[in-house]
Amino acid sequence: MRVGILTGGGDCPGLNAVIRAVVRKGSFHYDDQFVGFLEGWRGLMEDNTMPLDLESVGGILPRGGTILRTSRTNPAKKPDGLERCAANLKKNGCDALIAIGGDDTLSVAKKLFDNGVKVVGVPKTIDNDLTGTDFTFGFDTAVNVATEAIDRVHTTAEAHNRVIVVEVMGRDSGWIAVYSGIAGGADVILIPEIPIDVDQVAELIRQRHGRGGGGGASWDSVCGSGPGGA
Repeated sequence: MRVGILTGGGDCPGLNAVIRAVVRKGSFHYDDQFVGFLEGWRGLMEDNTMPLDLESVGGILPRGGTILRTSRTNPAKKPDGLERCAANLKKNGCDALIAIGGDDTLSVAKKLFDNGVKVVGVPKTIDNDLTGTDFTFGFDTAVNVATEAIDRVHTTAEAHNRVIVVEVMGRDSGWIAVYSGIAGGADVILIPEIPIDVDQVAELIRQRHGRGGGGGASWDSVCGSGPGGA
């Protein structure tokens, strides 16, 4: 079998590990061949490829980003985008496609699947907003980086007697904020799942300051106590 692989959307830790694992598994166990499409769906639409074999994935495990590069191109938003993707898969002799990406990338994969293309979707998100699994790949690294950032600003906040806000990724999901905030001893953690009461946040900060600060987040300071939790 000949399989196409692409990575779309934002990059995150673990992309190269997935590419490497797919190529090694297919090569060693099924005698599969692979072709990489560069820069996500853009590469598939424009037929921009690179060979993927055991040699090309050697040594990529500790590297960040993705050797296939990425973009946020969405073929479904172009008049003939999906048709060009299917045609280029056929041109390259691909029997199936592995699409590694998030919501936008996999929405295109679903449309291709509905049109008869054999597609395997690998859900990628550091936000951890995926049902059916405890942690998505990239989430643990994101939490560790955010926790280190929070650890570093503690002494600055104390030295300058200031409130410092650390904003992390997550969009509509508060997983990174909660995990890194608790691990880093944040005094207040605000998550998008719960409405924010600015007055309550201010009062929590005043209470922490009155006790000398550095108390670390409690469950109340994560979820709030009463309407409009903070």
